[in-house]
Amino acid sequence: MHKARARLIHNRAQQPGPVVYWMHREFRARDNWSLAHAAELAAERGQPLCVAVCLARGFGLAAPAHFAFLVHGLRETAQELAALGIPLALLRGEPGQEVPELVRGLRAGLLVTDVDPTRIKRGWLAQALPRLDIPVVEVDARNCVPARAASDKREYMARTLRPKIHRLLPEYLDEFPPLPAPLSAPLSDRPRPGTPAWSAPLPRPDWDALSAEFGQPPASFPPGEAAARARLDVFLRQGLPRYADARNTPVDPAASLLSPYLHFGQLSAQRVALVVLKAKDVPPEAREAFLEQLIVRRELAENFCLHTPDYDTPDAFPAWAAATLDKHQADTRPHLAGEAELEAGDSPDPLWNAAQRQLLATGHMHGYLRMYWAKQVLLWSPDAATALARCLRLNDSLSLDGRDVNGYAGIAWSIGGVHDRPWPERPVFGTVRSMTLSGARRKFDVAAFVQKWSGKAD
Repeated sequence: MHKARARLIHNRAQQPGPVVYWMHREFRARDNWSLAHAAELAAERGQPLCVAVCLARGFGLAAPAHFAFLVHGLRETAQELAALGIPLALLRGEPGQEVPELVRGLRAGLLVTDVDPTRIKRGWLAQALPRLDIPVVEVDARNCVPARAASDKREYMARTLRPKIHRLLPEYLDEFPPLPAPLSAPLSDRPRPGTPAWSAPLPRPDWDALSAEFGQPPASFPPGEAAARARLDVFLRQGLPRYADARNTPVDPAASLLSPYLHFGQLSAQRVALVVLKAKDVPPEAREAFLEQLIVRRELAENFCLHTPDYDTPDAFPAWAAATLDKHQADTRPHLAGEAELEAGDSPDPLWNAAQRQLLATGHMHGYLRMYWAKQVLLWSPDAATALARCLRLNDSLSLDGRDVNGYAGIAWSIGGVHDRPWPERPVFGTVRSMTLSGARRKFDVAAFVQKWSGKAD
């Protein structure tokens, strides 16, 4: 089914030469539709295949810990690719310049790359395509149902996208093609069938130097494909059976904790869905609740960023939300927070502080608290534009799964009513949905969470 996920985005004359897969979102060897499509095209053309990864000089607000998570995981992926006879070229610099230069130097005949609707990736492509005179194919390996197949417009909310995805799932939610050779087989013993061996020199990574440069990722999330699969196994045993009842409590949550691995492409959401569908002794309501989040909600976020170029600005808010926030902009705030106060988790709200300190310590925040966290920033900011910018800065610089369509859509939902509806009018929020500390206390043991992450009683 990978051909149905592919789209020609740079129509140039076919040329002989090797195939290059520019891997910039799906950093894995297993369960990767982009890699599968590139390998099939290489075999059809009788050409060798290599993978190119370019570490950008700056990637938005990404911190060294984020690069460390990527690099340590990528080292494992490079080993798995090598076992398949596919070398990995690691570049440094501006991807929109470095990748075309590599392609030209290799006299490649075709470039395959990952789909990514975020602005920075669109910028890389806009810079790269004019420098290339070969065909470029983009493959959606991120979504269970390719975003462009699911909808050709921005969807209003989950209920408008859900039936479209469910209708197409039987067509797209299929098993991945088998690997062409056992991952444990040495390259010299098991060359990749149907594809000539790679012989041209490539810039090879110095993994030890990269590890020293970026340091270690957060200890709470060991990176890599094997670690991602191990975390999935734990969730299947301990979290999924309780998911329907315990997913929204930050105290002993049933959360999967897979978002960093999904964000960095070290785990396929489609593989997760296939495994969850086959899991035994799981209540139907738990399975359905998790797949709703994994497929419909994640792909709603993809749809939002794909069809909303200004997804990270107030211009992305629906008209009703923009109007009500503007109407209440002059409302008195119960507190005006400063940047340093937010960064340190030192606000007047003990639950918010605990959530922020969890983020600082682990690079992760529970899903329910992400909504609460962003809405309190709106309550403590002079206007919605300031609140949005603050949340994006904190999320993208501190969260391992920041800089992601799900973060942009989630913050836009929290502050600007995206994918939501009007609620009863309140100060500051207007008719945008609010969340309160008293409401949180009715849902879970706030005092226990505060004690754990702040060292203080609620």
